[in-house]
Amino acid sequence: MIEHPEPSQFRQAVSRFTTGVTVVTTVDGAGKRIGMTANSFTSVSLAPPTVLISIKAGRTLEAIRSTGKFAVNILPAFGKDLSIHFAGRPSLGSAPEFEPTGGMPKLLHAIAYFDCKAMRFVTVADHTVLIGAVCACTHEDEAEPLVFFSSRYHSLAN
Repeated sequence: MIEHPEPSQFRQAVSRFTTGVTVVTTVDGAGKRIGMTANSFTSVSLAPPTVLISIKAGRTLEAIRSTGKFAVNILPAFGKDLSIHFAGRPSLGSAPEFEPTGGMPKLLHAIAYFDCKAMRFVTVADHTVLIGAVCACTHEDEAEPLVFFSSRYHSLAN
């Protein structure tokens, strides 16, 4: 039998790993743009360009399973409100803005964007690890990212 740390201790320990903050976007069956905040994102391969995200079960995951497509939007330093919105706590009257693309929804101020095709879904406990082939990507050269450390938002400037 494998022994595990208490969930609260594990959460505190993993919160000490600084991550960027992303919003995974897609479209549902009605064509509505939806998404969720995720900080489990990494590149897997440069050739071919491949990324990995870990997302919780819900409507975003089901839409990705249905369409086979998703995008990863890396948030700018001033993107805390967007992260909170897509984490399920939207502010009244704060609809996110999107840029037109030929692919999945791109948030207006994303500092990097990866338009992806789902390649593999692996269920692990209460999350699904999703590997995606990158079909297109863009980035901003001088933008500062929003980062997450010790269960709080930060920017590189502070």
